[in-house]
Amino acid sequence: MTEYDVAIIGSGPGGYVAAIRAAQLGKTVAIIEKYSTLGGTCLNVGCIPSKALLDSSEHFHNANKSFAEHGIVINEPSINLEQMISRKQKVVDQTCDGVAFLMKKNKIVVYEGLGSFVDSHTINVAKKDGDEKIKATNIIIATGSKPTELPFAKFDKKRIISSTEALKLKEVPDHLIVIGGGVIGLELGSVYARLGAKVSVVEYMDRIIPTMDGTMSKELTKVLKKLGVKFYLSHKVSDVSAKGKTVTVKATDKKGAEVSLDGDYCLVAVGRRPYTDGLGLENAGIKVDDRGRVEVNENLQTNHAHIYAIGDVVKGAMLAHKASEEGTLVAELIAGQKPHINYNLIPGVVYTWPEVASVGKTEEQLKEAGVEYKAGSFPFKALGRARASMDLEGLVKILADKNTDEILGMHMIGPRAADLIAEGVVAMEYRASAEDVSRMSHAHPTFAEAIKEAALDATEGRALHM
Repeated sequence: MTEYDVAIIGSGPGGYVAAIRAAQLGKTVAIIEKYSTLGGTCLNVGCIPSKALLDSSEHFHNANKSFAEHGIVINEPSINLEQMISRKQKVVDQTCDGVAFLMKKNKIVVYEGLGSFVDSHTINVAKKDGDEKIKATNIIIATGSKPTELPFAKFDKKRIISSTEALKLKEVPDHLIVIGGGVIGLELGSVYARLGAKVSVVEYMDRIIPTMDGTMSKELTKVLKKLGVKFYLSHKVSDVSAKGKTVTVKATDKKGAEVSLDGDYCLVAVGRRPYTDGLGLENAGIKVDDRGRVEVNENLQTNHAHIYAIGDVVKGAMLAHKASEEGTLVAELIAGQKPHINYNLIPGVVYTWPEVASVGKTEEQLKEAGVEYKAGSFPFKALGRARASMDLEGLVKILADKNTDEILGMHMIGPRAADLIAEGVVAMEYRASAEDVSRMSHAHPTFAEAIKEAALDATEGRALHM
């Protein structure tokens, strides 16, 4: 039986990053993946393919809506959805192949098969050609998550679909009904809205992206309404049924009145659940909580000190970059180092266009906690760079401590917000004040100038260009 210093079950952004970091630190490492490609949900059916479709659909949307204004005259564009999906798959394949290359480069042994615990140090790998057992001094559980089903809306993968099926449709829906106004539902809903589908979003809460700052929710609602998306907020879905090519979604509004929607596809995007099916946690005596998440301490250790769990399978935001940070942390802990993660500074992003990005506390959280704060904001439409690219929607909002001026939260909706939010992460990691950021030189003309201006507004209410 082969023995390793570290064995990792799951090859997503948490698992494969943990493997690389452990190998860099001189450990012998094995990674176990049940599917034939590495990369987990993110690379195969999540972050990467969805961004490929988001970019493709945005190009089509711009060709229809803004090329003429730029002086670009073309015949009316049409959609080759098969080619769009094919390009998406090429991006996925290249990215997954890149992970396989990194495994070879770092001398990490890859096992293809379902990994399950025999005991707290032994893992059985159920491969196509038979079972193989391995031992490890340390084990990392990185098995990720799966889309959550509703009891009355089971996935048939044809008309009632999850995000996985939404990434490979063979036609643009006539009417796509999205249950859930969170990140996944809005991103995929916007893809098909740009391609010409009627899109309806049914959300239980009174606003979309309910965990993010309220201003971002308000602004994104405006943007998506312009795209033609219709929202049914404060609606509780009670039934979903499919008959032939028609899906019927029934919901009740906050007054108790029933609403019925008919479409040809229904995307259920109400969240994801930790995935531990077939892992045999009970064989190692590993505890899970009432939501199926593996219980861990502040060092991501389970009730066995040598068994760790990271990413979507433990508590916290289900984000690829959070999983990667946790994978790095665990590898370094195993090697005797003392790393840290500040979970308050894990950014969140919605890859619609404009993008939404956030780090730190929201205004609602500060109010609830009774923290005295001040806010500064600046609209992208006041920037020369935004006017040049016709990306005029959105704003940057900075929240700072009223007494110390330390930045407590940064929230933005606008062009390239997903990249710009890194400035907020860096500033807050080093506990910068709004004045600190306002005094840093920002290149002109850039979208990043909106951050400087919002910091000026938060500091003294003296934004220069507003």
